[in-house]
Amino acid sequence: MRIGVPKEIKIHESRVGLTPTAVRELVANGHQVMVQKNAGFQIDLSDDKYLGAGAEIVETPQEIYAKADLIVKVKEPQPSEIPLLREGQVLFTYLHLAPDPTQTKGLIDSGCIAIAYETVTDSFGGLPLLAPMSEVAGRMAIQAGAHALELDQGGRGMLLGGVSGVPAARVVVIGGGVVGTNAARVAMGVEAHVTVLDKSIHRLQQLDFQYGSRINTVFSTVDAVEEYVAAADLVIGAVLVPGGAAPKLVSRELVSRMNRGAVLVDVAIDQGGCFATSRPTSLADPVFTLDGVVHYCVSNMPGAVARTSTFALNNATLPFVLALANKGYRKALTDDPHLRNGLNVYRGQLTHEAVARDLGLVYMPALELLT
Repeated sequence: MRIGVPKEIKIHESRVGLTPTAVRELVANGHQVMVQKNAGFQIDLSDDKYLGAGAEIVETPQEIYAKADLIVKVKEPQPSEIPLLREGQVLFTYLHLAPDPTQTKGLIDSGCIAIAYETVTDSFGGLPLLAPMSEVAGRMAIQAGAHALELDQGGRGMLLGGVSGVPAARVVVIGGGVVGTNAARVAMGVEAHVTVLDKSIHRLQQLDFQYGSRINTVFSTVDAVEEYVAAADLVIGAVLVPGGAAPKLVSRELVSRMNRGAVLVDVAIDQGGCFATSRPTSLADPVFTLDGVVHYCVSNMPGAVARTSTFALNNATLPFVLALANKGYRKALTDDPHLRNGLNVYRGQLTHEAVARDLGLVYMPALELLT
């Protein structure tokens, strides 16, 4: 199979779809890999490293999209890339379609087979291709929030862990999944006062057993969200509805009652955000202030640590890329229900129920279309 890796063009996005190590695995399995010139340059993955792994270096994205059977990316195709997609071409990347009707229409109209990293599942009920970036984003959320709390960023001028005789900052994490757990872990590491809200008693028990008195776990209700968010110095939005839009758990009115200079970090912004006041920002201009509250809503947070993120992502995606290349997309999707859950668009048909529900569109079950 001919596999193409275009250079990412989303603003301040330096991750790359395949590392030289992944390329070598694919070449060893008999496949051709085309990598756009300088695709990994920013993270010290030079063209020479790709050539040494057996890749062909090509100058333009147009050449990759014109020749490749399978496109492996990181971020969703940008408006200039969607017209390059061909009917029957396989696209494997993060898509986050639920809050993005324009991209959804473009993929449907293209006739491509679009498989989303974020909706691929595993036998443990997890999202294995979202998890590594959720780990990165969760840990970064505290780092970003700590910086945003500094006075010159518009924050309260607080140190997360406090110092002798001065209380630590109050960090509230909404959601106890991969993002929330990693955020809480880092916040505890700098000795902040950490509260995690979640609707799963089982998950709260796990966190309690794991971290003991270092963490405060609270069952999430409307009252609890209002009580803890209003008093927080830093709030991390870490909720996820697989494939669907994130629920708005913090209202505009609640934001207006927060302390002046408090910080909201919305890790769910890729799925529309879980704060009513959120809007996507970029690594170039990451924060804005509304009602005196600093908002950090970067939609590609792991892109700030692109080298770490690229290797972590490739560790998770490579087995699925190999399956698609070795078996062909139809057999790979038919054989593996977890990979099939990643199928969002198939030759002009929407195939993911949560995406269809949030966008008000109809969908066809993937297995019906494949068989």
